[in-house]
Amino acid sequence: MAIITEEQLTKMFIQYNPWWNEPDAPIREAQLHKRVAFQETVKAIEHEDIRRFVLLSGMRRVGKTTILYQLIERLLAQGVAPKNILYVSFDNPIVKMVNMDMVLETYDHMFPAEGERYLLFDEIQYADSWELWMKVIYDMRKDIKMVATGSASPILERGSADSGVGRWRVLRVPPLSFYEYCELLELKERPSASFDVQPSDLIGMTKPELLDVVGKFSNLQTHFNRYLNIGGFPELVVSNGSFAEAQRMLRDDVADKVIKRDVLSLFNVRSPISMEKLFLYLCMNSTEIFSTQTAAKELESISTATIEEYLRFLEQSNLIYISQPTSVGSKAALKGRPKIYIADAAIRNAVLMIDDALADEQTLGLMVETAVYQHIRSFYGNVSAIIGYYRKAKENQKEVDVVVEMPMHQKYLFEVKYRNNASLSTTDAIIALSNEENSRVAQSFVITKNWMDCGPSNHETAAPVFRIPALMFLYMLGKMTAQGADGKI
Repeated sequence: MAIITEEQLTKMFIQYNPWWNEPDAPIREAQLHKRVAFQETVKAIEHEDIRRFVLLSGMRRVGKTTILYQLIERLLAQGVAPKNILYVSFDNPIVKMVNMDMVLETYDHMFPAEGERYLLFDEIQYADSWELWMKVIYDMRKDIKMVATGSASPILERGSADSGVGRWRVLRVPPLSFYEYCELLELKERPSASFDVQPSDLIGMTKPELLDVVGKFSNLQTHFNRYLNIGGFPELVVSNGSFAEAQRMLRDDVADKVIKRDVLSLFNVRSPISMEKLFLYLCMNSTEIFSTQTAAKELESISTATIEEYLRFLEQSNLIYISQPTSVGSKAALKGRPKIYIADAAIRNAVLMIDDALADEQTLGLMVETAVYQHIRSFYGNVSAIIGYYRKAKENQKEVDVVVEMPMHQKYLFEVKYRNNASLSTTDAIIALSNEENSRVAQSFVITKNWMDCGPSNHETAAPVFRIPALMFLYMLGKMTAQGADGKI
């Protein structure tokens, strides 16, 4: 006898899909702002000639489920029959007790198939053999279009590579960029919609022209500080709750649920306590170069092999980014020691219970560097770019925070100096590398704090080095990403 009956599953489906009975009722979860991933999802499922399923991948609370509800709202507005749209969360304890075959059979018994059907599955990685079922559905049910979400990116991508070639597309959903934050709140202080300046456009501007551009952003500083504090999580962005409540949500609903539930369910974690210790250690050392051997000594009871394994699990769960060292020109780079970023600095501060981050210059610099790295990853997500960092092998103080190598080996350098004194010398790595003829550096950017710290570097270099305030840089990069830029900064 089945543990979960079809009747129980039917009742749950009715609760999940209120538009079956009230098709004209507004869908509260469908917020107005439409992200890049939503637009790309629409393109994929509405393509006239090529049929594709879509997998939305990203960490908890970044808005994947909202995209599903926005899609439901769009389908209903287009006249799709309400009962031809099925939403199910595989994170539900009842659904976890059944397989996808029973989900489809129950749905077909409720409403015999008539016309195209849309299956919207949340947290699909919890479904047994999900990738095989998606393959079967794609091949055998031409009447079905599917969009699914998941919080463990490489698991989804591995399944896509194994079974989904030519069948589905994986779209990453990162935390909100600063531009998306401003759009979601519809801030009146934003630059006008017609403003379309990119970072590289600034390089040839005169001082008055630069001052005019800077002036368009000067009223966003308070919003930028709030963005850094609460992170790129849509629910927190639109919330009027206190900062303490935001930190509690980030600890409980993001960090704790991923580590104590998602990771334990999806991976072979032998010691949950060791995993928690490692993540806390990473929060304390975020943006710094990571040594497995040093971590093993300081954490005492955790072996280097376990640390390396758990790092992969945390990365696959979208809680951390791992940036590998890369060489630039003739300058050899430090080998085998990555930099670790917590996926959003607000998570790191919440875990460490830091409530005055904006008052500490070092912590503030860490937050901005994390935001810069995350924005760059999103911007170059659709091109085959290698994103890492540079640190000279012997003189370890010579470092460039982010190095982007394009497919034709052209490089872009980014150095974050978010402090009051952001001076550069000819011996700084970003200056030396930008002046080396065989480095293949096309452009370099120094991300600064002060509004007046904007303009070309005073150093003569082969590739231009440009100073740009962090707020401007992140807004521009986020806007270019939202507009589908192709990696040309």
